[in-house]
Amino acid sequence: MVQHYSWSRKMFVVFNYSILAIVSLICILPLVNVLAISFSSAAAIEGGRVSLWPVEFTTRAYTFVASKKEFLTSMGISVQRVLLGVIVNMTLTILTAYPLSKEAAQLKFRTGYAWVFVFTMLFTGGLIPTYMVIRELGMIDSLWSLVLPGAVPVFNVILMLNFFRNLPKELSESAFIDGAGHWKTLWKIIVPLSMPSIATVMLFTIVGHWNEWFNGLIYMNDPIHYPLASYLQTIVVKMDMTQLNDPTALKFLSELNDRALRAAQIFLGMLPVLCVYPFLQRYFMSGIVLGSVKE
Repeated sequence: MVQHYSWSRKMFVVFNYSILAIVSLICILPLVNVLAISFSSAAAIEGGRVSLWPVEFTTRAYTFVASKKEFLTSMGISVQRVLLGVIVNMTLTILTAYPLSKEAAQLKFRTGYAWVFVFTMLFTGGLIPTYMVIRELGMIDSLWSLVLPGAVPVFNVILMLNFFRNLPKELSESAFIDGAGHWKTLWKIIVPLSMPSIATVMLFTIVGHWNEWFNGLIYMNDPIHYPLASYLQTIVVKMDMTQLNDPTALKFLSELNDRALRAAQIFLGMLPVLCVYPFLQRYFMSGIVLGSVKE
């Protein structure tokens, strides 16, 4: 069946697609520019000849960043942090969101519990008290110090509990009639039906842990325990030449451009996210849009 659109409808579609194309270019072009700079020579960058395509192609910036043992070590720590963080965050998020998604008659003081979580999202204890707690718990220089302080992301809990609330209540009631308890209902019925929301929240968690660099600087005394983002922050961004004692590395570094190194670290930092995003992007629409499931 051929649909005939009015003139105003056609104009709206053209205008809408034009705006989306412009916004897409605004988002993509800076990334292309960063990628081009990372593969360009120092002379081309200093001469301002690099825009959207590498000039005098070279991989020196990536070679310098990736050839160091500390880089591989920090990447391994980041991978461990993401794996541990996703397990801890997702488990606690689901276990927190499920009871809060129930009616007030099923969970007394539900609103009070919810406000406690919202309060922690608006007001924190501050950097120094948090550091003292981590230190007294003996988690300095430990991977747990990077995961446990944000173990319950309240925004993700709110997102998840709203998705749980929009699932048909008859499903849970049928499970209870058949003899299932809350634990079995949660993991056998609610979680499988909530995969779009879980995938969305999981991507938020992965990106958050991968890009977080400040906690690594605060809670890690030994730089060998830095996650990748913290390592790149100290070595590439600050570019402390006094810490480089290797003459070969100094000579190699002198032939590089600071902007190329920063571009290389930016692209390497977001590369894992770019690899994961296409597999989870299709869940965004149903995962974020609340109220998509109706009774």
